[in-house]
Amino acid sequence: MTRLSTTFAKGPALITFVTGGDGPTDAILDALVAGGADVIELGMPFTDPMADGPAIQAANLRSLGAGTKTADIFRIAAAFRVRHPEVPLVLMGYANPMITRGPEWFAAECAKAGVDGVICVDIPPEEDPELGPALRAAGVSLIRLATPTTDAARLPAVLEGSSGFLYYVSVTGITGLQQAAQTSIDEAVSRLKVHATIPVAVGFGVRTPEQAAAIAKVADGVVVGSALVDLVAKHGAAAAGPVGELTRALAQAVHSAR
Repeated sequence: MTRLSTTFAKGPALITFVTGGDGPTDAILDALVAGGADVIELGMPFTDPMADGPAIQAANLRSLGAGTKTADIFRIAAAFRVRHPEVPLVLMGYANPMITRGPEWFAAECAKAGVDGVICVDIPPEEDPELGPALRAAGVSLIRLATPTTDAARLPAVLEGSSGFLYYVSVTGITGLQQAAQTSIDEAVSRLKVHATIPVAVGFGVRTPEQAAAIAKVADGVVVGSALVDLVAKHGAAAAGPVGELTRALAQAVHSAR
């Protein structure tokens, strides 16, 4: 059993995202855990976050402007693992910072820091050799994305070599600006679960406990990012408190579906 599989075995999981290096990241991560988040996604800042909306784009720029490097992300991850030995930690980002020094280097750093999984937005399944084999050899889950346009013909390629969980992007577009109708989420999760042998988590556009509760009734996980990143933008150095408050409300909503 891995940290991810152990967590999902308990029932619907709250998965929270923040950008590394944006605000007091260590304190924010601790607030997420204290608030009841089950899985943490730590964003690796990048200059061209093509899948992200204005909130996370701005967080990337704030982090990079503060001088955050890949080494800092691994420092944050390693320190998190010491403080929270049982909470799954996933790095989410883009290919360039992950493969610029070689995939084996990146995978080894993930393993050394105690990272459980990696979501790389811009490496499609057809380009799996760019990163997938190195992560799997290091015991790090490669978490792939499915979207509303992922049809039955393409889904096997998405699932092949994927582990940890399948991240269903519930809207066609960027993060944070819109939310899919619940009926479409219900139908998509039902369809994905026919084929997936790993948990299915739903994200993009989830901002409120009410939305999270509805999704948790059908999905194995609910991902919330932009709403939390907005709080970091608003409160800056004092963001941990508000982040913890929203996380508690979201966690209660998601866990009520267990």
